[in-house]
Order: sequence, then structure tokens, then C-alpha cells
Amino acid sequence: MSIKNTDFKEELDILFKAILKLENEDECYKFFEDIATINELKSLAQRMQVAKMLKEKKVYTEIAEVTGASTATISRVNKCLNYGEEGYNLVLDRLYPKSK
Repeated sequence: MSIKNTDFKEELDILFKAILKLENEDECYKFFEDIATINELKSLAQRMQVAKMLKEKKVYTEIAEVTGASTATISRVNKCLNYGEEGYNLVLDRLYPKSK
């Protein structure tokens, strides 16, 4: 099921529009410190780090050692990278464009 088809889509729309209004990292820190717990932010940041390392072709054991992520989390992120909505790939490709 896509989150676009949930019964809380309106709330998500407001959240995503709010995030898109942030103009720099300092504003992101302020907003996310207010809206999320440290553990929630740590989990999200960890998933991004896992996704980056998977795209770099790192192995699960190295990713787990560096990030502290469980193999279940690594596997879920890998599934999203390969069969998901392309969100991780979209962001990672923009953050780390390949040299031409």
C-alpha cells in the first residue's frame, strides 16, 4: 500500500509542504528537533546512511558495523532501493551525482 492512499494523506500533505518550505540545514535542525524525537531522527538518519552504503555496494556486515543498524533494517532499506518508490535513489542521486 502506498502512503499516498492512506486515511492520513491530508496530514502527510501538510507535513511534506512544511518540509519543502525549509530553506537550509539550520531551519531543518530547528523544525525536526521540534517535530521528532531524537530516536526518530536517529532512525531516519541511520536509514539514509544504510541506503548510501548499499548504493556504494558495501556488504551487510560492514553496514551493520558502521551504522549499528540491524540486518532487518538493512534488508528493508535494500528492498526499498531495489523495489520501492525510488525515493532513496532520487535523493541519493541528487546528493551524490555521478561524475561524468
